[in-house]
Amino acid sequence: MSTTPAADRAGAVKAVTRNRLFWPAAVLAVLLVANLAFTPDFFAVRLQGGHLYGSLIDILHFGAPLILVSLGMTLVIATGGIDLSVGSTVAIAGALACLHISESTDPGGLGTVLTALGIALGAAVLLGAVNGLLVARAGVQPIIATLILMVAGRGVAQLITDGQIITVTSDPYKLIGGGYWLTVPFAVLLAAAVVLAAVLLTRSTALGLLLESVGGNPVASRLVGIRATRLIALVYVFSALCAALAGLMVSSNVSAADGNNAGLWIELDAILAVVLGGTSLNGGRFSIGGTVLGALIIQTLATTVYTIGVPPETTLVFKAFVVIAVCLVQSPVFRAKLAARGSRVRRTTDRPYVAAPTDREVGA
Repeated sequence: MSTTPAADRAGAVKAVTRNRLFWPAAVLAVLLVANLAFTPDFFAVRLQGGHLYGSLIDILHFGAPLILVSLGMTLVIATGGIDLSVGSTVAIAGALACLHISESTDPGGLGTVLTALGIALGAAVLLGAVNGLLVARAGVQPIIATLILMVAGRGVAQLITDGQIITVTSDPYKLIGGGYWLTVPFAVLLAAAVVLAAVLLTRSTALGLLLESVGGNPVASRLVGIRATRLIALVYVFSALCAALAGLMVSSNVSAADGNNAGLWIELDAILAVVLGGTSLNGGRFSIGGTVLGALIIQTLATTVYTIGVPPETTLVFKAFVVIAVCLVQSPVFRAKLAARGSRVRRTTDRPYVAAPTDREVGA
């Protein structure tokens, strides 16, 4: 049966809008374009001193830690869990690395920095394993298990720094979060490499399907022989490693470790990025590409807030309203109700007008 060109176009548009990446990409594009009203050269990218500069580069640069944390959170949520401890892991990793460098006799040496990275990442593996064992082996609810480390971990980070801000002077360490490589911020390249590795592991192998099966239907996955315990423990370790890398980026960018404020509330932004990217908090199917777009949306929103000069005391309120609007736009249920309401309005306005009968016509 042949179809009309209009029907073909309508079908193509519907297929595009049903793609899970369409709405996050559309929202990100709208936010970026909206900045042109306040910053005419917002899309300008210039090469200066062998480095790329511009608002778009800044969004990628400062959004790299959030992308990493959100990536780990995505896989945890895919298994039906949640990780509230990533913010504390960010602080602990940065504190351990900076403490080792500051106490070293050769703070600028490559060996010192590599050892600091090993200590930070090793601690992250331990923290992630504790979360994984509490959830997978002990059967503790994920929100409770990770809430314990969220609270205690922040205290551990402050114990490591002795309640002070540890400053370091190390060019190799500065490269991680504040340096450039091939004209691009090194943090962006590092985040892109981790995202690419995660995509290859979850989409080129059966790992992604196993994670989705564990999160979508844990009973059925157990009956078919999937070892859910190992998978769940693995994703919490991966989440902690991503958070540790983010912590190294944050502390490296400012050449200091702040156990109290580093990574503060980043877990909430990460969860929001995952949701904006189209991954359900109920577990199951997940989208790494959507998560990256969600993290960029949040970072672009933060940049927009500062660009338009929103007062600092109202920043969080402004951000909350924008996030609510974004979530409504992405909600299929909301869009369906809005379309149905629009259809009813059109039917009412298109209905032909019939004049009321006059008294003479009624008498006749």
